[in-house]
Amino acid sequence: MSTVTGLAQNVASKLYESHDVFKEKALTERRFKHKDIVPLIEQLKGNGLFEVKNIGKSTQERDIFQIKLGTGKTPVLLWSQMHGDEPTATMAIFDIFNFFKTKGAFENLKKQILENCTLYFVPMLNPDGAEVYKRRTALDIDMNRDALRLQTPEGRLLKKLQNNLQPVFGFNLHDQSPRYSAGNTGNLATISFLATAYNHERSINDVRKRSMQLIVGMNKTLQAFIPNQVARYSDEHEPRAFGDNIQKWGTSLVLIESGGYKNDLEKMYIRKLNFVSILTGLEAIATKNYEKEDIKNYDKIPENGKVIFDLLIKNVKVNKEGQAVVMDIAINRMESVANLPGKFNTRGVIEEMGDLSVFFGTEVLDATGLVIENKDEIKYNGKADFELKKDGKVIFTVKNGVLIR
Repeated sequence: MSTVTGLAQNVASKLYESHDVFKEKALTERRFKHKDIVPLIEQLKGNGLFEVKNIGKSTQERDIFQIKLGTGKTPVLLWSQMHGDEPTATMAIFDIFNFFKTKGAFENLKKQILENCTLYFVPMLNPDGAEVYKRRTALDIDMNRDALRLQTPEGRLLKKLQNNLQPVFGFNLHDQSPRYSAGNTGNLATISFLATAYNHERSINDVRKRSMQLIVGMNKTLQAFIPNQVARYSDEHEPRAFGDNIQKWGTSLVLIESGGYKNDLEKMYIRKLNFVSILTGLEAIATKNYEKEDIKNYDKIPENGKVIFDLLIKNVKVNKEGQAVVMDIAINRMESVANLPGKFNTRGVIEEMGDLSVFFGTEVLDATGLVIENKDEIKYNGKADFELKKDGKVIFTVKNGVLIR
C-alpha cells in the first residue's frame, strides 16, 4: 500500500467509526418525503458555511434546493433521488452536511475539501416521485431518460445546472436492486460504481478517465468495510441518460448505486458507506490523488451479476401431480405501499423453481429431508406461504418469504 493510499484509508476508517456522530437523526427510514427534508435545509440557512438556494420547482410545484459549500476552484455537482424511490444517498448527504457544520472534528479534511472544491448538492431532484415512492416524475417520465428531449422541469433543471456550473466532477447518486451480486458470486453488490460511457464505442477520453481513476480509489476505500461486495454497473451506452450525456458534456461522472446488504432493509449501513465513500472521493478530488490511480484496475472491479435471491430453499421434496420431486425454490421479498402513510408491506414471491445449484441466496435453507405437501401453494411466480414438514410434523413455516421456525 502506498503512503497516499494508506493515509486515505486511515481517514476513511476514522470517518467510518465516527459516522453516528454526524448521522441525521430525523431520517431513520427510507420512505421520507420532501416535507421531511425542508426543515433540515432551512436549518442550514443559519450557518455561514452553507449557501442555500431554491433553484426551481417540480411538476407538482415542490421546491428543489441547491446547497453550496466551499470556495475552491474545482466545482463538483452532486445530486440524489432523481428517481423518487432511491433515497439512500439523500440520507448520506444530510449526514455530510452535519459533518461539515460540526466543529472540532476532521478540521484538516474539511479545510482541504472546501478550500480546493466548491460543492453543489441537490439532495432531492425528484420530490414528486419521493412523495409516492416511485421511480418516475409526476409526468410518468423517467428523468434519467430525459436528457435529450428535456420534457420534465426536473430534467431541464439538471441540464441548466450542468451548463451554468460546468462541474469538473459530478456524482449521480442512485439505488439499485438489492439482489445484484458482485460478479457471479454469492456476494451482494452493496455498492456499484460506473464511469458512464459517452458513446456506443465506450471510448475513454480524459474526462471519462478521471471518472475511472476516482472510482478505483473509492473502491479501495470500500474494500476495507465490504470486501468483495463492490461491483461495476454495466457501461453499455444509453444515449438518453443524464449520466452518459453529462460525461459527454465534459463533466467526469461517477455514478454510485446503493444495492443490498444482509439485514439492512432500511439501508442504514449502506447510507454509512455512502457517507464514507463520497467524502473520501471529495478528498481525492481536492488533493488530486485520484490522478495516481491506474484505470486498468477499473476493469478489475467485477460487474453486477444476477445470481442471488433473498431466500433459497435447497433440496426440498414437493408433492405435485401425484409425484414427489426434489427441487430448489427461490423467493424474493417484494414491497408494496400500505394504507398507512409512509408504511409498506412485504410479500414473498416464488421467482424460480427447479435446479438452482448455480444460484445463491442471501438466506439459505438446506431442506434435505423436508417435504411440502400443500402443492397448491407452490407455483412459479406465486405467493410464498407454505410449511415444510418432516415425518408429518411442521419444521419450518415460510411466510411472505421469511423463514419462521
